[in-house]
Amino acid sequence: MRSFQEFNPIVIAVYFFSVTGVAMFSSYPPFMAVSLLGGIALYLVRNGRRHARSHFFFLLLFLILAAANPLMSHNGVTVLFIMNDNPITLEALLYGINSAAMIIGVLYWFRSFTQIMTSEKLLYVAGALSPKLSLILSMAIRFVPLFNRQSKRVKDTQTAMGLFRDDNVVDDIRGRMRIFSILVTWGLENGIITADSMAARGYGTGRRSQMKRFRFRRSDTALLLTTFTLLGMTVAGVMAGGLTFSFYPAVKYGTPGIIGICGIAAYSLLALLPVIIETEVSIKWRYLRSRI
Repeated sequence: MRSFQEFNPIVIAVYFFSVTGVAMFSSYPPFMAVSLLGGIALYLVRNGRRHARSHFFFLLLFLILAAANPLMSHNGVTVLFIMNDNPITLEALLYGINSAAMIIGVLYWFRSFTQIMTSEKLLYVAGALSPKLSLILSMAIRFVPLFNRQSKRVKDTQTAMGLFRDDNVVDDIRGRMRIFSILVTWGLENGIITADSMAARGYGTGRRSQMKRFRFRRSDTALLLTTFTLLGMTVAGVMAGGLTFSFYPAVKYGTPGIIGICGIAAYSLLALLPVIIETEVSIKWRYLRSRI
């Protein structure tokens, strides 16, 4: 049994886009709650009690987003109180809470996505979709550290020559603009050299090959099929028409029905799938270590 991050990058990418896609394109409050709880659970399972400041930041952002909507939007028929001659309505408050849950939940999901999907995995996924896109991404990722190192060299050289001074704002801006101009020229020259080097090595003249570090195993196929099945059940529940929720002008919601309940259950299982996998792996490892 493999942990979630050890699955094929294509399967992981499909899973993350599936679970976040439902959260972003649906305003049904139970989906927002499940997405938020699933994102937090996965982040806690992977990081434990670390990054406590991140949780505080997300909590503060949640409160700000939830409070911003009723302060800016005054739609709704249920007035809670009056502030500066503007009505604060229950519907606007509920809509703000729902939107905040969606945004924070997606942020948690993509926080885990950036931890799991390394640059190598992203290049693998991009290479499967488009070889040219993979090449552009690899070159862009390569140029970022090169630009940082070259910028430091140019700044140190300019400082040693007495051309870069930060005594005042004007001199600092002039020095940084000069460094930026030098970097642009260096980048263009480096790009021409890279293109000539690729042409000299025969790029584009023969059959394209790709190094594949990640194999597609049976467990990857099982997880991919499970993701598509749960996603299909969720979409079927939404298309059935029972999973509707309207905030304005008054709160109205539909009856889920059997298909809708199955859709909610399917999305709940989909959101908790990585946590289930990580928990199973942790229990198995503890059992094996206890047998030693």
